[in-house]
Amino acid sequence: MVQRVRRASVAVEGEPTRSIAHGLVLLVGVAREDGESEALWLAEKCAHLRIFPDLEGKMNRSLLDTAGGALVVSQFTLYGDARKGRRPSFTLAAPAEIADPLYRRVADHLRGLGVSPVAEGTFQAHMVVSLENDGPVTILLDSAGSSK
Repeated sequence: MVQRVRRASVAVEGEPTRSIAHGLVLLVGVAREDGESEALWLAEKCAHLRIFPDLEGKMNRSLLDTAGGALVVSQFTLYGDARKGRRPSFTLAAPAEIADPLYRRVADHLRGLGVSPVAEGTFQAHMVVSLENDGPVTILLDSAGSSK
């Protein structure tokens, strides 16, 4: 899940708040079948996704074009399946030993592409995410079926 923001921050228990000014918040869910190629695809897509306005107000500029930052937050609950019963099932989400390195790989690759700053949440921690959605613009990106 990608949200265009004017500002965003994440507070993690016992740690100072990490924040960005304008840019993107990435709520990253990792599926069981995801791997390195999906992490790289997501970072590339977010860095180059043209969802920022140009001088005419059209969404024609990317995160790199606008020198925006990225706040990357792990969010396994994106894979919650609530179709049956009243409690979501998370069987589609990758286990921590797979999800944590891939989530970190997304943030690292954004840095490698020139996105700055890149702030991160803490994997498997309780976090409080604050953001001011700009637009609002919220886009669901799914690497499944992408041309990786």
